[in-house]
Amino acid sequence: MTRWARFRAADGAVGFGVLGAGGITQYQGCMFDRPTPSGATVVDGAFTLLPPCTPSKIIALWNNFHALGAKLGKPAPSHPMYLIKPASSLAGPGEAIKRPLAYRGKIAFEGELGIVIGRQCKDVAASSAADYIFGYTCVDDVTAAEVLNENPDFAQWCRSKGYDSFGCLGPVIASELDCSRARVITRLDGVERQNYPLSDMIFPPLELVSRISHDMSLLPGDVIACGTSLGVGSIRDGSTVEVTIDGIGSLLNTLR
Repeated sequence: MTRWARFRAADGAVGFGVLGAGGITQYQGCMFDRPTPSGATVVDGAFTLLPPCTPSKIIALWNNFHALGAKLGKPAPSHPMYLIKPASSLAGPGEAIKRPLAYRGKIAFEGELGIVIGRQCKDVAASSAADYIFGYTCVDDVTAAEVLNENPDFAQWCRSKGYDSFGCLGPVIASELDCSRARVITRLDGVERQNYPLSDMIFPPLELVSRISHDMSLLPGDVIACGTSLGVGSIRDGSTVEVTIDGIGSLLNTLR
């Protein structure tokens, strides 16, 4: 498994490469289009991890796990149900989740798996969808919970989930992941709040890529956040959320 990372070096230069023991082996070109090794290595302590990609959009699923749907009394949907978080909501590992200035209500965490698109795709079959997946990352789909139903006439999914820093991604993109065995574990200030199997997805990754590509073009670097399961909760100011998936690593962000 290759773990791709974007980083900022001590001199301010931004680059990308493969994260391994001791540091990052730098690559040049485009991460998603046959990158080549530069021959340089940035050692641990000499860089800061950035969001592992810069998506044009984050597509966030709702009601995509059997266990949560059963708890909420919701039937399994016939097509993926999703919203789009804007590119401006992006936050990387270690970055603060910023409370909106005019909002003092509940802010919720949702630990999720993210699919990172590697090639532009439209109308692809599920049988070929793997060819368009670059890899997988961790997601915290942050929500201003009280904004969502603030207006009874219109559920404000995009507004409640689209604030700056509410789309946390990282720490890396893992090139492969066995979703039949992997689990998402979310901790709040070190206390486990979520621990659920990715095998419980209603629409697994290949199906998601195929179905959504029939709705819109997916571009290199776009992220599909696969939805969450049981255990979603609120974050207090100053608390840290850690989303962990074996093979990818841990994404930590603190609400400020």
